[in-house]
Amino acid sequence: MLDHCSISHKGGIVLWSRSFTPEASHLASSPSSPVNSLIREALIEGRTAEEKYEKDGYAVKWTFFNDLELIFVVAYHRILQLTYVDDLLAALKALFIKLFEPFLATFVASLHAVKSGKSAAARDSPKTWNFAKAFEGWDDVFDKLVKGFAEKAAQERKSRYRPVAPALPDPSPPSDDLSTVPSESSIAVQDEQQIARNVQALKNRLRGRGGRRGGGRGVAKVESGSGWDSMPVSDSESTSKKTKGKAQRKWGESAPSETEMASLDFSTDKPDSSPNGHLSHDLQALVDKASLGTRTRDGLYEVKDWDFAAGDDAITRALKNEGAKQPSGSLGAMSSLFARLTGSKVLTEQDLKPVLEGMKQHLMKKNVAMEIADKVCEGVGESLVGKKVGGFQTTSNAVRTALSSSLTRILTPKTSTDLLLSIRTKLSSPLPSAQQRMPYSITFVGVNGVGKSTNLSKVCFWLIQNGMRVLIAACDTFRSGAVEQLRVHVRNLSMLGVNGATNSKGRVELYEKGYGKDAAGIAKEAIAYAKDNDFDVVLIDTAGRMQDNEPLMRALAKLVASNNPDKIIFVGEALVGNEAVDQLTKFDRALRDFSSASGSGKGRGIDGMLVTKWDTVDDKVGAALSMTYVTGQPIIFVGCGQTYTDLRQLRVANVVQAILSD
Repeated sequence: MLDHCSISHKGGIVLWSRSFTPEASHLASSPSSPVNSLIREALIEGRTAEEKYEKDGYAVKWTFFNDLELIFVVAYHRILQLTYVDDLLAALKALFIKLFEPFLATFVASLHAVKSGKSAAARDSPKTWNFAKAFEGWDDVFDKLVKGFAEKAAQERKSRYRPVAPALPDPSPPSDDLSTVPSESSIAVQDEQQIARNVQALKNRLRGRGGRRGGGRGVAKVESGSGWDSMPVSDSESTSKKTKGKAQRKWGESAPSETEMASLDFSTDKPDSSPNGHLSHDLQALVDKASLGTRTRDGLYEVKDWDFAAGDDAITRALKNEGAKQPSGSLGAMSSLFARLTGSKVLTEQDLKPVLEGMKQHLMKKNVAMEIADKVCEGVGESLVGKKVGGFQTTSNAVRTALSSSLTRILTPKTSTDLLLSIRTKLSSPLPSAQQRMPYSITFVGVNGVGKSTNLSKVCFWLIQNGMRVLIAACDTFRSGAVEQLRVHVRNLSMLGVNGATNSKGRVELYEKGYGKDAAGIAKEAIAYAKDNDFDVVLIDTAGRMQDNEPLMRALAKLVASNNPDKIIFVGEALVGNEAVDQLTKFDRALRDFSSASGSGKGRGIDGMLVTKWDTVDDKVGAALSMTYVTGQPIIFVGCGQTYTDLRQLRVANVVQAILSD
């Protein structure tokens, strides 16, 4: 049974709606209703290619009539699994347009006249237009339509679950030939042999494990008649296999000199021995002066924007001239396609299918995940099907504008990307006299080897340049060298200081408790230490983990739930492509589910992304689109090098231009 159905204009005017139960009346009126959430989280953000939207136990489906800018929405309880909703929406749209198209065309034309400033007659159109009178009799037509689909679905269910007559046994008499029937003795012998082989295989496997620990014999697998069994391998054979491909390392015979020992000494902070108090050559290499950010009038240090190579996008070049030479690339065939779409006509799915396929191939070449490219192109197609176009240029502009607008809506963040503003707002907020100011905490999470610690240090450098005192919490207690790596970064950053030239000892410290400890406990102690010692920001470094490792994801969720950081930043690579979808989806879901279960209140998800190795992909920046589409969260920074100044901000317009470039 349906719960709610509505027909609206894309401008936000509800033309007609129907709620079938008193409880379903909130689906249209409440700001947090599934229908309003659909508009905010799917339609406005360009996620129109999704099959359905689910929230609070409801499933919401929709369809468009683009020529009149109408949206048809149906909501029902998700548990019902109604199979006829798609057919109902299609029939609902066709019948409604057929009955009321003249009135709807006049209404939409008046809205466009008001929007363009040509007429003020319909300025109060929601009040002056009498929709109840215009759509008189539609309720009865709708009821008959829904009843017909419901009865048809019920009949299909009955026919599907009709009992099937059981299969009759084979009437043919059994064979009199007893030679093919195994005897009980032969079966017993075979079972005993199989059991003996299994016991021997288990002994060999256990012996092989002991050999790996203490030098016993290894185990090799051989194919037997019943499958793969294990057999022992001699000590000499296993030793030869181990040493065959690895050469023995040779060490120098003489002892290292004091100079060599000093160059290898990283255990303590050594004073700078360079003349005139300038930074040593090694420290100068940690700051790229060409990559330094700029100071605003307020004295704030801002990182640079990432700039792509200038040039026309592929669609623009393909559509500049109808008879021009087609550019190479996946979008190069657009000119010839649009040449066939001249004249006034209504775009259909068949007209747009080759264009959308070309768009999909182009997006995938830009490193956009395949399923995201599918959904983006489907959304663009849905926004164009049924639109009337006149001539080649109008068609080309419509397609180019639709794709560019879709990418812009997806990449435009829902929340502020000004991290410094969030920090300053919290630090300057008034507190009761009995309370002490809490530091702003940021947790960095992600899979193994993406550069969490390195880019955490870049963010730390940016905060130091803005006069912040930063405490780095070493909560990666698993990876060997993780604490030492952060210790080297802290030493370097304390010597670089503000503007990369002044000593800033005391502005950055490392809080560490060694290895093998509880990461959540270390983070809590670090935040308490920062609170007692007037640190402004705590940067929490966590161990890398794969998104499918449930125990490690539960441990990360425990850290989040027990410390409630102000920001959770996912660190990912710009090279991952399809893998970005899987990583982000499972990280976000695991954090929300497990942190909600282990802590109090609502589960926390990812608040933003930091994309590393951005300088290795040129204009193949599709990972940015994939990551933002999956989470709906913004990309706060991108890492683009090995120095502390190699941190950049992204502008949406620049990313769209790079994705569309050929």
